[in-house]
Amino acid sequence: MHTLVLNRNFYAIHLVDWKKAVMLLYTDRASVIDEEYRAYDFTGWRELSRTMRKHPSGFVHTPTFRIAVPEVIALKYYDKLPPMRIKFTRRNVYEHYRYRCCYCGKKFSTQELNLDHVIPRSRGGKSNWENVVTACIRCNSRKANMLPEEAGMRLKITPSQPRWRGPTTLLLRPGVKVKASWQKFVDLVYWDGELERE
Repeated sequence: MHTLVLNRNFYAIHLVDWKKAVMLLYTDRASVIDEEYRAYDFTGWRELSRTMRKHPSGFVHTPTFRIAVPEVIALKYYDKLPPMRIKFTRRNVYEHYRYRCCYCGKKFSTQELNLDHVIPRSRGGKSNWENVVTACIRCNSRKANMLPEEAGMRLKITPSQPRWRGPTTLLLRPGVKVKASWQKFVDLVYWDGELERE
């Protein structure tokens, strides 16, 4: 269960689990933001939760009260933006190339893909966005420790560094479904993502 985190200017910057969201609310470092942009502190949200029969994200129960799991929170003291560069990680490389082999162009599962250094490391190739691509096991084995042209291969997808696409980059993580309450805080381009059913 994810909660969308906004900075104090209502710019989406992060996703956290419900425990972290409730802790930020309880310690007065964040406010819950509803669909009308109203902000609630912990006491106000707890009181409002008492009047709710149902809530899309459910409730946290304590011995003395229950509180609705916040879907959107805004940090009270943080107004920075997320980093403008996407980290060079295995997951991000796979997602950047959409799980396709950059040599044959076919789509594969993560178990059937490897990372390939276009210029092999043994020849001074760097581990960066401009030199690492995804390759299926067959193409990766065929290329081995050669340059693509030496192996009689060519890249169908050119190596590149992904561009930061704003807060919606957060929603590209596997298993994250866009909640209806998040829509107004993310770019329209990504509204085609599967909505969580209420």
